[in-house]
Amino acid sequence: MSRILPPAGPPRVLAAAQLANSLGDGAFYACSALFFTRIVGLSAVQVGAALTVGWATGMLAGVPLGYLADRWGPRRTTLTLALATAAMLSTFLWVRAYPLFVIAVCLYACCQGGLTSARQALLAGLVAPELRTRTRAHLQATLNAGLAVGAGLGGLALYVDTAPAYLAVFAMDAASFLAAALVLRRLPEVPPVPAAEDGGPRLAVLRDRPYALITFLNAIMYLNMPVLSLALPLWIVTYTDAPKPMAAALLIVNMLSVALFQVRVARQVTDLRTAARTSARGGVLMLIACLVYALSSGHIGVWGAIAVLLVAAAIQVFGEMMQGASGWELSFALAPDGKQGQYQGFYGMAPQIARMLGPVLVTTLLIGWGTPGWLVLGALFLLAGLAVGPAVRLAERGHAAQKQHQTI
Repeated sequence: MSRILPPAGPPRVLAAAQLANSLGDGAFYACSALFFTRIVGLSAVQVGAALTVGWATGMLAGVPLGYLADRWGPRRTTLTLALATAAMLSTFLWVRAYPLFVIAVCLYACCQGGLTSARQALLAGLVAPELRTRTRAHLQATLNAGLAVGAGLGGLALYVDTAPAYLAVFAMDAASFLAAALVLRRLPEVPPVPAAEDGGPRLAVLRDRPYALITFLNAIMYLNMPVLSLALPLWIVTYTDAPKPMAAALLIVNMLSVALFQVRVARQVTDLRTAARTSARGGVLMLIACLVYALSSGHIGVWGAIAVLLVAAAIQVFGEMMQGASGWELSFALAPDGKQGQYQGFYGMAPQIARMLGPVLVTTLLIGWGTPGWLVLGALFLLAGLAVGPAVRLAERGHAAQKQHQTI
């Protein structure tokens, strides 16, 4: 458990809260789509459109709600948004009309996006800078462990396949955010920064071009998420001799690996330079993983395809863990004091962009183009990973120039 749970104090409290709501989220993600299509009666297109609009809204809400966390206090904002998320989840127990469903999804996504920003700002305020990335790695390991267990609970609801079973999952997810709020109450408040004392533009992150570039590069690296959850199941069925359940097996390999090894991988990231170097290594590994995945389409039989896919998944998850650790260090270290909330909200757009645009991109490349698509995707991962270093140097020069200007 020492690889998952961080040391006692604020990091462990944050991990306990993360575990609480990740259990509910894992169950919710596993069966929500089937509930809305099979029980509520919405079409798959309707559900997909509502989720796209909802997550886009949530992505845009991250920065202003992160700004609120800076000004109002990240602990208070986190507690409020955790309660609001629980309330929005509760609306799914009775919402049936499609317009109300879209509104509920948008509000739920906004609460989730703001909660992530505020929670990261709370972490930055309570944990020493040199320990933030390692603590974030602990939280990611805890998150994956919770999602895996929660997905198993959601699988039970799928097996029963009745409205009460699905509604029980939704109620459990809402309760998990209430439990997270109760856990987070044990943490001290981080003093808010009044706007008058902060100076400069209110949403300074929107003018920070190097930070925007780093966020964009990490959005490319986060395409590993739709590759694992969407493209690989389709690739396995369409191009390989491997059995269909291999898609679930690869997802389990990914989750367990992150739970076991993310903290160890994050230890190599201690500052901006090691973050840039680790990002480049992650890009190399992601390229290699894509090349190995491409080999699985050859005439190598069932067991050959299984072996190749497992090797590729193992390489991919270590590239993913390197990218994650690098991105966390950069997102914290390049955010000015008193602005962690809005900066974390902006960086949080990276995985959201990958979730929104990734499905179309990766299915076009991998399912539409086949093997050449893997080569193109691998090249994208490599170039993004290598480009982080120059982007970091650009950000450092900008910060140095800003400090020099302030001292004049």
